[in-house]
This record gives sequence, structure tokens and C-alpha cells, in this order.
Amino acid sequence: MKLYCGIGPNSYRVRIFMAEKGIDVPQVEVDLTKGEHKAPQFLELNSLGQIPVLVLDDGTVITESIAICRYLEAVHPTPALFGSDAVSQGKVEMWNRRAEIEIFGTIGSIALHSDPMFAERLVQFPAFAETQREAVPAKWAWLDREIADGRPFIAGDQYSVADITAAVAAWLGAFFAADVPDSLVNVHHWLDRVQKRPSWNA
Repeated sequence: MKLYCGIGPNSYRVRIFMAEKGIDVPQVEVDLTKGEHKAPQFLELNSLGQIPVLVLDDGTVITESIAICRYLEAVHPTPALFGSDAVSQGKVEMWNRRAEIEIFGTIGSIALHSDPMFAERLVQFPAFAETQREAVPAKWAWLDREIADGRPFIAGDQYSVADITAAVAAWLGAFFAADVPDSLVNVHHWLDRVQKRPSWNA
């Protein structure tokens, strides 16, 4: 296998996921600032010109971070990061989707509509980025209330891909003045717990 990745939250999600499972594969750095994602040879792998991209030994190409993680979970099932039984799998899926839609997506929109790197990818609306930035504290406050029951991780007792998604959202937000508010003690305790894991340095 070979992973094409680079700077950015989605590549980071996959690297953390692999680190949690002890998966070590060759990585090819794709420099977005140099436009390497637009090179013809890369577009043959992903016509959308986006990272990460996982190329299997037989040449099969898998794109999209969660799709890549799903594949890795199937071939390396332990530790289970998508849940270990029907109930936990349902809860992990629920919380990962919530984290993606409510937090990751909101902060991602700030990046897409304010960072010059994305100016050629879409029509940017800086006012929309600011509206999304203003919404971030309420999104984190929602999560703070949800995990006020003292559970160690977002989906329950076990660390999962939902924790990866939400923690990477916090990491991204720090670059765009969309930090977790200091007053949200539950989120900060959870985030500290996640960031102390060795995989955070992937």
C-alpha cells in the first residue's frame, strides 16, 4: 500500500487512524502549495485533486478519509475504531457523523472560504466564513453538554474515529481563530486525553 497525503485535516485523520492501529505504509507527500495535487499523474489517482489517496498493492485506489479508514478497519480490525459490536458501531457512526456535520464541517467551511489556497477550488465568500466562525463556540458548547456525563470518549468508553474527527477539527480551528472556548471544561478534558495519545503526533 501507499498513502498520498499532505498538510490538512483529512490526511491527518488517516495518519492518526493508522498510528492507532500500528499500520506503517509508505507515504508520498503531496505539496498543495506547489499545486502537486493538480499534476496529471496525481489526477489519474483522484480526478478531484484531493488528498488523502490510498493505493493498494493491486493498484486499487481509495479516496476520501473515512472510506480509507473503513478499508483499514476491515483489514486491520483491532483495535476497533468503528465499534466492536452492533451497538457500539451504531454509536460510533452516529457520533462521527455528528462531529463531521456539526463541528468539522463548520470549521472546514471557514478554511475553504478564507484561505487563499482554496481560491481556485471554489468561489469564496468571506462573509460566510465569518458566519461559520461565529457559530463555532455554540457547536463546541453542544458537545460539552453531550459529554458532561463523564464518559472518557465521545462515543462512550472506547476511543474511536469520532474522537479523531472532532479532535482534528479542534486542531484545524486553532489555525483559523476558531478555538474551543476556554470555558468548556468537558471538551478540554476530553481533548487533553486525546492529544496525550501517541497517535496525535502522527
